[in-house]
Amino acid sequence: MIVGTEWLIEAEGCDPERLRDEALLRGVLGRVLADLDLKSIGSVWHKFPGEGGVTGLIALTESHLACHTYPEYGTATFNLYCCRTRPEWNWVTELKDSLAAASVMITRFERGTASDESSYPMTRTAGGAE
Repeated sequence: MIVGTEWLIEAEGCDPERLRDEALLRGVLGRVLADLDLKSIGSVWHKFPGEGGVTGLIALTESHLACHTYPEYGTATFNLYCCRTRPEWNWVTELKDSLAAASVMITRFERGTASDESSYPMTRTAGGAE
C-alpha cells in the first residue's frame, strides 16, 4: 500500500548569493505550492546570520515542503512529501533558472507499508550542466 510520494532534491553549483536570499527561496517554494495546488497550513523560515543560508519549512495539508541552503558549498536541498498523487514538478529547470544550479539530482520514493526496504519503488534523475 502506497501512502505517499517523497522527493529529495539536491541542487549543486548554485550561486551563493541566491542561496542567501530568503525572498527568492520563498518564491521558489511558492511556485511549487501554486503549480502543484498544495495547501499550506503554516511555515517557519530562518535566515542564518552573515554569510549563512536559509532554512524554510512549510507544513501542508498533504504533508510538508522544506528547503535548506548552504552558500559556502553552493548547495541547496529540498524535500517534498505528499500523501496524495501529484505530477512531477520541473525541479531541474526551475532550480537552474532561480539558483543558477549547475546540476540537480532528484530522488523519488513511493512511501508506504512494504515487507522489506528493497521493495520501495525509487527513481533517481539528474539534470547536469547543458
